Amino acid sequence: MNTDLTERDAEGYLIDPADWNEDVARALAEEENLQLNDDHWDVIRFMRDYYEEHQVAADARFVIKHLAERMGREAQKKLFELFPYGYVKQACKIAGMRRPRAWSTG
Repeated sequence: MNTDLTERDAEGYLIDPADWNEDVARALAEEENLQLNDDHWDVIRFMRDYYEEHQVAADARFVIKHLAERMGREAQKKLFELFPYGYVKQACKIAGMRRPRAWSTG
């Protein structure tokens, strides 16, 4: 999959989240040196569903709450294990979100 087919900003985030698909996610993850597993996909799909419903990217606290349903108190730690360079830098990018402007999370 060639992500050159999707328009991205200077930092590599999609300009239009509607251009996202799972092949784009895999290519973006590869650029971040991440091998996506089921836990990554759980986060990414939650983020995509949240975006579809609210038209904004999910704040990390919502993703942590989602993960906590499965992982309990380890959820926050797990999120940062999955995306070691940060929620905004990696999870938002791979899920096809625009770069969040004012977040300090990640």
